[in-house]
Amino acid sequence: MKKKSFRLPHTLVLIYLLVILVYLLALALPSGEFDRTEKTVQGKTRLVIVPGTYHLVEKRWLGPEWLLIAPIRGFQDASLIIFLIFIFGGTFGILTKSGAIDAGIHRLAAFFGRNPRLRILVIPVLMIIFSLAGSVYGMAEESIPFVLIFIPFAISMGYDSVVGVAIPFVGSAVGFSAAFFNPFTVGIAQGFAELPLYSGLGYRLILWIIATVIAIAFVMIYAEKVRRNPQLSPVYELDRERIHHQENSAANLEWGTSQKLIIACLFAGVGLLIYGILAKAWYMEEIAALFLGIGLISGFLARMKPSEMARNFVDGAKDMMNVSLIISGGRAVLIILKEAAVLDTMLQGAAGLISAVPSILTAQIIFLVQAVINFFVHSGTAQAALTMPIIAPLSDLVGITRQTSVLAFQLCEVINPILPTSAVTMGVLGVARISWEKWAKWFLPLMLILMVFSLLALIPPVLMKWGPY
Repeated sequence: MKKKSFRLPHTLVLIYLLVILVYLLALALPSGEFDRTEKTVQGKTRLVIVPGTYHLVEKRWLGPEWLLIAPIRGFQDASLIIFLIFIFGGTFGILTKSGAIDAGIHRLAAFFGRNPRLRILVIPVLMIIFSLAGSVYGMAEESIPFVLIFIPFAISMGYDSVVGVAIPFVGSAVGFSAAFFNPFTVGIAQGFAELPLYSGLGYRLILWIIATVIAIAFVMIYAEKVRRNPQLSPVYELDRERIHHQENSAANLEWGTSQKLIIACLFAGVGLLIYGILAKAWYMEEIAALFLGIGLISGFLARMKPSEMARNFVDGAKDMMNVSLIISGGRAVLIILKEAAVLDTMLQGAAGLISAVPSILTAQIIFLVQAVINFFVHSGTAQAALTMPIIAPLSDLVGITRQTSVLAFQLCEVINPILPTSAVTMGVLGVARISWEKWAKWFLPLMLILMVFSLLALIPPVLMKWGPY
């Protein structure tokens, strides 16, 4: 009799189980709050915690109906990124039907086939670019559309979908966490810690280089293994379908004026995206509008009739429904903690833990505490506003510099690509059609390596009393 192999439940089931566990935690913890005050950081006024003001409040009991209300609130709370993902899906539905992406990738693969020595440079060059984007302007949600482009590219190079996801997503995530300049982590946290803006640049730059090299090496070693033996890939069956689709498409590929104009439109859109983010501080609304425009223009260039364009857009968008529900479930976790008024209680407990350990271990404990909080609060800016007003003065008392506590805070972002509660992570996996379980199994070794690197990187700042300059 054949033994049945264990299979994890659907990701949506896992997320809902997490919601239930957090609901039970909220019932067990006492409700409490810090006083809050307005503080202007980098030209924006934010509501921040006042250290030393934690107090218990009347226990806020959440009824079992919150197990149903919280995911609905989560959908509402995450509506902007969910809509952004629908737009990405719809736009790439049009682009896929136009045949332009398949044709362009087919020619790009042929180019590397004629120049095999250049193949080895593809992954490091592209990952360095995305890591710089993560470090310089905090690239996160913006990596989602690139996943849709790099998956077929990676497959055409003989790799798999995981490599296609890793190039933009892991590249930008490593840059984001080990950033030397990121305004959403380094800039905001230093503002709350009352440090000179972007001070400590030299040491951060060294850490960014090392972390980026580690990520590139890990992805390249894996990519070469999969190229030699495709069956080692955790998404082997999924990629067989994608390869079959690409082979069928290749038989009827056109590379005419329409396809060239569509590719040019896509590249122009990406250029405009970079300009908009850097020069105009674009966020999700503007990015969604840009990609909607790319989709519409591409449809007209492909000579699609309006109804055909609409059908292709809907076909692409409806594939995003699963990930939208998962994102709403992940956001429900934070909603339950806030409604039960136990998030500040958890932060107060974390502060007590930090103050109780020897100073030589304080930076590492701050890193681990921030990583736990990051599980519930994914926004770097929101987490900085929540934790740094407490952690910064606490670091003075326990014998480490505020600059070190800011570094511990930013490095904890390295766990983001594995979090099932992260809208960006689940958005990336949703558009890639890769299950969270398979991705987590692949990413976990790299995450552990980067966590060990982060813990070691916090030792020199403690020993040398790393100052603000």
